[in-house]
Amino acid sequence: VQLQASGGGLVQAGGSLRLSCEASGVIYSSYILGWFRQAPGKGREFVARIRWRSGKTDYSDSVKGRFTISRDNAKNSVYLQMNSLEPEDTAVYYCAVYSVWDMSPVPSVRSRSPELYDAWGQGTLVTVSS
Repeated sequence: VQLQASGGGLVQAGGSLRLSCEASGVIYSSYILGWFRQAPGKGREFVARIRWRSGKTDYSDSVKGRFTISRDNAKNSVYLQMNSLEPEDTAVYYCAVYSVWDMSPVPSVRSRSPELYDAWGQGTLVTVSS
């Protein structure tokens, strides 16, 4: 699977952006698609994830209520709608695939771990000015 992220840019605090990630290749029903971010000088941080078939979602506490992850199975795409952006949201945002091979529930401690994701997009920069 190859991933292509887009939609980043410069926005004022309080504004909105919508990130897109298009996947080429087969996305199996059991897969998990995730968004992570990495701010300058910091490690890669979990943002949100969605189970491809069920649409079940999970969010980090820092974005819950402001960000919404969604997917379009027909377009092989996943999206991240970001509202009420804050300067602390400034980072490079990455989409990624966690290749889960059965439909069993995946504990959040696993689906939030970037080490378990095996395909990554190139990243798109989001800059939020104060």
